[in-house]
Amino acid sequence: MDSIKNNTWVILTLLLAILGYAGSQYNITLEEGNLFNEHEMKTDIISATPYRSVGTWGNLPDGRTWGAVIGVNTDSDGNLWVLERCGSNTCLGSDLDPILKFNEEGDLIESFGRGMLAWPHGFYIDEDDNIWVTDAAGLWLPDAQPFLDQKIKKGHTVIKFNPEGEVLLTLGEPGIPGNDSRHFNLPSDVVIGDNGDIFVADGHQLRGNSRIVKFSSDGTFIKEWGKLGMEPEEFRDPHALAIDSQGRLFVGDRMNNRIQIFTQDGEFLEIWTQFSRPSGIFIDDKDNIYVADSESNYARNPGWERGIRIGNTKDGWVRNFIPDPEPFPDEAGTSGAEYIGVDKMGNIYAAEVGPRNLNKYILLRPNSN
Repeated sequence: MDSIKNNTWVILTLLLAILGYAGSQYNITLEEGNLFNEHEMKTDIISATPYRSVGTWGNLPDGRTWGAVIGVNTDSDGNLWVLERCGSNTCLGSDLDPILKFNEEGDLIESFGRGMLAWPHGFYIDEDDNIWVTDAAGLWLPDAQPFLDQKIKKGHTVIKFNPEGEVLLTLGEPGIPGNDSRHFNLPSDVVIGDNGDIFVADGHQLRGNSRIVKFSSDGTFIKEWGKLGMEPEEFRDPHALAIDSQGRLFVGDRMNNRIQIFTQDGEFLEIWTQFSRPSGIFIDDKDNIYVADSESNYARNPGWERGIRIGNTKDGWVRNFIPDPEPFPDEAGTSGAEYIGVDKMGNIYAAEVGPRNLNKYILLRPNSN
């Protein structure tokens, strides 16, 4: 009997030691239910979301429905600008405007861009309210197939518009893909630095390029960095860009399920994985960071749930989470928010590509972020 007791105490002691060691090396995130190394993960205990969906937002003209909504942002007057794919998943063959301006009540007050874009993708509004759009061509998509017999002189460009729709600058050669200082191949996003420098995420999925390209404000090529791969400073689908108040450049390296952070000179700083598989990134003037994951499932990013993760760039902690509404992510290639805009009240506008919708989430507790 004493032998059994002694053996029991030995086993219990070993178990406690093992658990103690594990606890010192790992933390558990309640959001995912898995163990993650503390130095790789910064996921706080996420409270009940302070956001509530009010459903589809924006009053479209009679007879028009949302296509794939790919971009949304506010201007200095509080108007909401939306980029969508002409009631479809391509603008080829369409006479609809893909760039739409709404007032705060959701009424359409201006639109432009018809016939100018093939597959609108990246979207940004600078401090002067100029509108920047990337055109990633999208000629492999089913919606584009009926138009491939035409000589398409669109795509592979970054275009700067003023608020009235006048083209101020075009980077890249329309319809001509490439991998040099004058060409892009499926550019996914664009963001502008405080000094006017232009950053382009050049590439989409495993098609096209896998690089970041930097230009001066007048479009003069400065430098590029990155290549296809999984190591730091390498990309697999550089899909989203944002800049925080420190001037750091955040790159949504989507197919690598991570955000890479750089200086604006291309110096690598760190990798964040706690925001899951980033399709879109938005950083507000308080450094709150909103990251849309529209693709995670068992095959692409096992153990992670689709949705919008919200934190702050100062510490990297995820503090709020809005679950994706798709109940069967393993059966849906993309769902929920792919890009995000946030208004001055902290309300979120979710640009949904798969569902072809613009969804608004109202912030119920303003001090929750």
